[in-house]
Amino acid sequence: MMELQGKKVLVVGLGKSGLAAALFLRHKGAQVTVSDIRSAESLAREIPALLEEGIMVEAGGHGLLTFRHQDLIVVSPGVPLDTPELVQAKNFGRPVIGELELAARFLKGKILAITGSNGKTTTTTLAGEILKEAGYPALVAGNIGVAVAGLIEESADDTWSVLEVSSFQLESTEQFHPKIAVILNITPDHLDRHGAFEDYALAKERIFAAQDASDRLVLNADNARAAEAAARSKAPVYWFSVKHPVEQGAWVENEHVVYRSAPGMAIETILPLAKISLKGEHNVENVLAAVCAARLAGAPGKAIARAIEKFHAVEHRLEYVATIHGVEFYNDSKATNVDATEKAVAAFPGGIHLILGGKDKGAPYTPLSPLLRERVRAVYTVGAAAAKIESQLSGVVPIHSCETLAKAVNEAAAAAQPGDVVLLAPACSSYDQFENYEHRGRVFKQLVAEQQDWKAKQNA
Repeated sequence: MMELQGKKVLVVGLGKSGLAAALFLRHKGAQVTVSDIRSAESLAREIPALLEEGIMVEAGGHGLLTFRHQDLIVVSPGVPLDTPELVQAKNFGRPVIGELELAARFLKGKILAITGSNGKTTTTTLAGEILKEAGYPALVAGNIGVAVAGLIEESADDTWSVLEVSSFQLESTEQFHPKIAVILNITPDHLDRHGAFEDYALAKERIFAAQDASDRLVLNADNARAAEAAARSKAPVYWFSVKHPVEQGAWVENEHVVYRSAPGMAIETILPLAKISLKGEHNVENVLAAVCAARLAGAPGKAIARAIEKFHAVEHRLEYVATIHGVEFYNDSKATNVDATEKAVAAFPGGIHLILGGKDKGAPYTPLSPLLRERVRAVYTVGAAAAKIESQLSGVVPIHSCETLAKAVNEAAAAAQPGDVVLLAPACSSYDQFENYEHRGRVFKQLVAEQQDWKAKQNA
């Protein structure tokens, strides 16, 4: 465990992770400075609490000397590692780690870590619920919205820390060592940051870099790039699949979720597919991954089944919002890449009015074309990526350029007929018009509520 008392530590980026890291470091006796490119006005909510704790704040940009005069630099996930000041600090021999790496060095108990291009939050939340149902002390944090550093004081020797971890968090890890690691899938995402798909995939693989033969790795047998990771694992690999049986792991057989602990062992029936309330085949994958991880953690099958039966969609993940005059509205604001949007569209048989757009992440939108032709009545584009989306999907389905989410909801609601679905599954990040995907999802739900109110008045 690293010594922090009296050390000069710089935290770069003041999001949830940066704030939690700064406060933890200060409580450990470090001399902490926080540096953020945002203005002091933008950080008005955070700065008073930091100053009260004796933490120095550098706002409105990064100073090279600030970076140079430190014993340790801790980077928030949203800050690229090729930021010039970080590169120079590394060249001067300053150690640079991420908030996940910092926190994991101090967490007590065992770590169950989950990554993937899609499904992380649902699977992480479900895995946490299963372990709690089985009677294990379980804490849930990470990219899910709760900083890992915030768990340290709560963790104990018998705790399972169930962590959702992103490629941004993983790329700055060194010793991060989950007892159980899960890769749900790897599809193109965050190419605006990682550049090449393979660089992004290798960042995901860092989840098992420190594992050994006493640990366990869970992989998706149906996702080619995730399955490739098995060849580089020192830990035994367990699989999940919606398409075929696996030697050890979880799969679907005779409309039931089943599990086998090792080749040749008896097959355990966990629960019928009909007991899963989540929509879409991709959520069956998420359930299988959670089942596999939870069984490896020691949870019995009956507790797993009870937790799954009680589990409903996480907010902003294919979340049912309302039915207005026979039209269903779904919020999948967390569908921030093309693969996630494909999965959302595939969850409905047809009649979809799809809202796409936001900040482009570098991947093409053309892979959506076959599903759009089959199931989508019209696309409504918003945000900075609209022109690219319209160009690449031109002629596939009718496209309405709406610029704002409010206009898109209004136009989609007006065009939809009873039995249709209005679906927000943007395939883009939210940062052009919203603070984050949660903000975008909340705005969508508010706009749907306004539609409900307006139509109710029309019928009064």
